[in-house]
Amino acid sequence: MGKVLYTDFEGIDSIIDTMMDNPQLKKAVTRTTLFKFWDNILPQKFKGKSRPFSMLPKGVMVVACANPVVAQELSLYKVMLLKKFEPYIKSMKMKVNDLKFDPKKWSVNV
Repeated sequence: MGKVLYTDFEGIDSIIDTMMDNPQLKKAVTRTTLFKFWDNILPQKFKGKSRPFSMLPKGVMVVACANPVVAQELSLYKVMLLKKFEPYIKSMKMKVNDLKFDPKKWSVNV
């Protein structure tokens, strides 16, 4: 077996830069990162009972809920949640105008 020379390595930073040029991948990474902040804005009693599921057109975030009661209660907190979520949304340069709470998405999301 001949000697292998490793001189044409591409740095990880250039690989990531190339990957992030893909708009769909960039959008997915941004959404996933934003979704990770969800627990930071929730009242304690809802942690573990809801999680972001998807984004709809016009900036509507769909939130999967453990049951209809959680969905109803969270809908009462909607304005407060959007207000607390605002700094995260702005820092990621995203647009979230509304929250839709859906208990039917919970089994798919768990």
